[in-house]
Amino acid sequence: MKHFSYKTLDQLKQDAEQRTEFVRFETDKDKLKALLGRKVQVGPITMGNSMAIHPMEGCDGELNGDPGELTIRRYERFAAGGAKLIWFEATAIREDGRANARQLWLHEGNIEAYKTLLSNILAIHKERFGTTDDLIIPVQLTHSGRYSYPNRIIAYHNPLIDAKTATPASQAPISDEELVELEDVFLAAAIRAHKAGFRAIDLKVTHGYLLSELMGAKTRPGPYGGSLENRTRFIRNVIEKVKAHFGDEMLICMRLGCFDSVPYKIDPETKLGVPLDYETPYPYGWGVNPEDPLSEDLTEVKQAIGWFKDWGVKLLNVSIGCPYYNPHIGRPFEKPDEGNYEMPEHPLIGVDRHFRISGELQQTFPDLPMVGTGYSWLQIYALNAAAHNIETGRIKIFGIGRNALSYPDFAVDALEKGELDEIRVCKTLTYCTFLMRQKNHPLGQFPAGCPPFDKLVYGPIMKQAREAFRIQQK
Repeated sequence: MKHFSYKTLDQLKQDAEQRTEFVRFETDKDKLKALLGRKVQVGPITMGNSMAIHPMEGCDGELNGDPGELTIRRYERFAAGGAKLIWFEATAIREDGRANARQLWLHEGNIEAYKTLLSNILAIHKERFGTTDDLIIPVQLTHSGRYSYPNRIIAYHNPLIDAKTATPASQAPISDEELVELEDVFLAAAIRAHKAGFRAIDLKVTHGYLLSELMGAKTRPGPYGGSLENRTRFIRNVIEKVKAHFGDEMLICMRLGCFDSVPYKIDPETKLGVPLDYETPYPYGWGVNPEDPLSEDLTEVKQAIGWFKDWGVKLLNVSIGCPYYNPHIGRPFEKPDEGNYEMPEHPLIGVDRHFRISGELQQTFPDLPMVGTGYSWLQIYALNAAAHNIETGRIKIFGIGRNALSYPDFAVDALEKGELDEIRVCKTLTYCTFLMRQKNHPLGQFPAGCPPFDKLVYGPIMKQAREAFRIQQK
């Protein structure tokens, strides 16, 4: 279903004014360049501009967790791209926390491989832009929890998510004792990251992974569930341990999922996404209105962010939704990946949701810099929307995810031209997501990238993945 049919910014502006409250645009190119080029203070570091590349997994590591050839290529392209915040992708803290067989995994045996990659990123960036003093590269430390490969580890039972993930009701959630041990595993991972040269870490608290699921574990008994104080206990303990070890030497960041919503399925007649049947008040999830879990309630989210800030978090990346069970929430799209549902709403509504949530949070905490999400569907006009949000104080940093795969040097064009090249921007056709979901590869996972705009590398990979998919469907 085609939604993006705008030939001019005026056409998009008109539609956005009719459909949304917060999707608005800066039209002056010089002003746009100045806003996106604005420096941002993040802890002790002054970022060189207001643009970021989100943590984009390539699913292209080696089986032993090392960065692979395509991993290295991706970060070389990001390094030369001009964004002053390159959020290094999800990197497992231990082997059983990997989301797929080729997810990056930093352990004692491959610290040198990560040190080499990071050094290469810094060298490329410095050669092109003159300095790395204004560049931030947080490594995203993660445990994939319910989506771990090959054994799923859950924080609690949500029957709707259990149904989507085929999780048996008999499966025991991770124990309190195991969580206590896991806190030290996160600390050990931070220490390894420091040895590899990283001076910033991110605790991944989004997309339904373990730390994210803990945030919504209202029905879990014991010290890690129930009250908000308990549900944030794991994060508080890890931050305290990291700060006790490093002091101010490690910048603590967080990508936080701020609205879970509920799982969706395909309507067999319309092919649109429809929510699974849910009860009210909805007793699960994070950032959801219990009387209407299709809408957000940021009361607890704001309380938690205030605590995170007090505990030492200096940079927050605002995320929403879960790609495994409601992908339209986090990534408004033109075309779903094969086998998934069509957008159940106009994508502008999804973009507006992103801007509404991130804007409310940034304005509540104006001295905590936040990275905004949800821009890719706007294509060449993402810059205009980002500049408006920065000027109005609704976000400090403009983040790009999918578009960075197709257009890694978008920031250079933003600052030099005040516009993007229409033939290079992501069209949100979800080929990258399709590749991420394909496991019928000799290494257990197809690498993910942008087949339409990085054809020489990912065109053949897409062809192989589609053939494997068709064979699987027979």
